Amino acid sequence: MNTVTTPRIEQFLNFYNALSGHNMQLLDTLYHADVVFIDPVHEIHGSAALNKYFANAYARLQHCRFTGLDAMEQGTQGFVSWRMCFAHPAIGNGKMIEVEGCTVLRWQDGLIVYHRDYYDLNEMVYRHLPVLGWLTGKVKQRMAG
Repeated sequence: MNTVTTPRIEQFLNFYNALSGHNMQLLDTLYHADVVFIDPVHEIHGSAALNKYFANAYARLQHCRFTGLDAMEQGTQGFVSWRMCFAHPAIGNGKMIEVEGCTVLRWQDGLIVYHRDYYDLNEMVYRHLPVLGWLTGKVKQRMAG
């Protein structure tokens, strides 16, 4: 699949690829004070809560890299599909994990005011945990027939 980017989407991907536990203060250069951030696990309102969430999420993250797949931007809205490659000691014993997803974005005053991530939480987390991985594998087998 060809990588398609737009200036704001490219800025977004570059930002996340440079983000670490040591530069969390940069979140305020990308996100609006009234941001709404939604992913399969959380719904966060406001930049202070978002900063706290990312500080916790990136505290033990060993590696994280996003590759943009397709992107579209029109007016104050945008969309990007991505492949994330990450390693975290609490998931899959720190092995490298790849998951695909997409993000819907809305900008206000040049900053992201709405960020919603869509991805398969089973692919990202559950299948890499011993008991849950076995259980979700069995459920998938049953559903497949």
